[in-house]
Amino acid sequence: GKLFPGPHLYAGAGCVVLWALAASRVPAMQKGDDTARTVHIGANMLGLGLFAWQIQSGIPILLKVIQFTKWP
Repeated sequence: GKLFPGPHLYAGAGCVVLWALAASRVPAMQKGDDTARTVHIGANMLGLGLFAWQIQSGIPILLKVIQFTKWP
């Protein structure tokens, strides 16, 4: 019963990378760069999609953790 890497973990790592990419585009957007704006919006949309997928894929993981937790 140990945790192991899987699609849910990789999606979470992808969210972190995409949101860091989106945040890194903010200074260029402040200078009026339209390409930076497009990358920012696209990265946030992809990150939101991965996050939404994680919600539905995480419920079985949560239930398994609750099942095997020894409650006091």
